[in-house]
Amino acid sequence: MSILKKLTKGAATAALGCAIVAAPLMANAKEVTIRVQSVINAAADEVVMLQNFAADVLALTADDPVKIEVLPAGAVVGVREVLDAVDKGLVEGGFAWTHYWSGKHPAAALFGSPPAGGGIGMDNIAWMSWFQFGGGKELYDQLWTEMGVNVKGFMLQPVGPEALGWFKEPITSMADFRKYKFRTPPGIPGQAYTDIGVASVAMGGGDILPALEKGTIDAAEWCCPKPDSVFGFQKVLKHYYLQGLHQVVVNADMYINGDVYNSMTPHQQKAIEVAANASLMKAMSYRIYENGKALKKLVEEDGVILHDTPADYFPAYMNAAKALLEKNASENAFFKTVYDSQKEFAAIAVPYWAGSQASNAALGKAYADELMKK
Repeated sequence: MSILKKLTKGAATAALGCAIVAAPLMANAKEVTIRVQSVINAAADEVVMLQNFAADVLALTADDPVKIEVLPAGAVVGVREVLDAVDKGLVEGGFAWTHYWSGKHPAAALFGSPPAGGGIGMDNIAWMSWFQFGGGKELYDQLWTEMGVNVKGFMLQPVGPEALGWFKEPITSMADFRKYKFRTPPGIPGQAYTDIGVASVAMGGGDILPALEKGTIDAAEWCCPKPDSVFGFQKVLKHYYLQGLHQVVVNADMYINGDVYNSMTPHQQKAIEVAANASLMKAMSYRIYENGKALKKLVEEDGVILHDTPADYFPAYMNAAKALLEKNASENAFFKTVYDSQKEFAAIAVPYWAGSQASNAALGKAYADELMKK
C-alpha cells in the first residue's frame, strides 16, 4: 500500500472514530425552553434588555439550544407570586428585582436595592465589583437557600441611580417634601422615608399614574427618565428631581427553577452565566444613553422642569437608611453576613472609587452646565 493510501485510510479511520465519539454527544444535546414571566409589561426597557439576553443565550447554545420565552406580567401568576411559581415549577423562570422578595428574607434588599448605597457609599458600579469579586455572588446563591426556594438566580440588569421623583410643585426643603403623599418602593427604602416623616405609599408600577390622576398620592418615584416617561408621569407632574438616595443601587435578576437548571448540560449552564455577565455591562450602557435621550425630550418638548434635590434630604435619608440596615443586621444572621461583607468591601474599594469618580462627576457637570447656557 502506498504512503498516500495509508494516510488516506488512517484519516478515514480517525474521522470515523470521531464520528462515533461525537454521535453520543450530539444525542445527549437537548433543547431547553424556559418561560420567564416578568413582573412588568412587555414594552418596558427591562424586557427589551431581557430579550437581548435571551438572544445571546440562544446564540451561545446553537448546538444544544436554550430558548428563553419572555412572558409579560400576569401571564401565568400575579406579580407577587412569580418567585413561588418558579419554585414550584409552574413556570420555568421569572424576572423581577431582587428586593421584591424582601418579605421572604430581608437580605434580598441588599442584593436588589440597598438604600443610600448601603449607607457605605456604594454606587451600582462599586456594587457590581462586590458582587463579582468581593464574595457577593456566592452570598447571592446562598440567599435562595435561606429563603427555602428551589431556584438558581442570575443578576442581569443594574439600573441605578434612580431619580428622587416627580412633584406637583417645587420642593426646597424636607418641610416641603413632607407635605406630599409619596409613592415609594416597598421594604427598607420606603420605610426610611416613613422614618424621616414622609407619607410613604408603596404600590405597584401600574397603579402609580391612576393614583396620581385620582389624587390618592401627590408625588411619586419609579425609576429614571426613560421608564418614567414611558409610564407618562410628565402628563400629570412637571417638577422632576434626579438626585435620590432610596435606590442608588438597583438590580433586576432572573430566576430559573432549580430542577430545570440542574437538568441542563454544563455547556448550557455556562452559556447562561456568560450571557448574564455580558448583560450587566450591556444593561448599564443601554440605560445611560436611553435615559439621556428621554431626559432631553422631557425638558425640551414635554415642559418638565428639572431641579436639584434639597440639601437637607441627603443627611436625613442617609441616617434613616443606615439605621434600618443596622437594625436588620442585628436581628437576622444572614443579613448581617451579607452586610458585613459589603462593609468590608467598601472599606477597601469606596475610598478609591469615590475619589477617582469625583473628577469625572465634576467634568460631566461642567459640560452639562455649559449646555444649559445655550
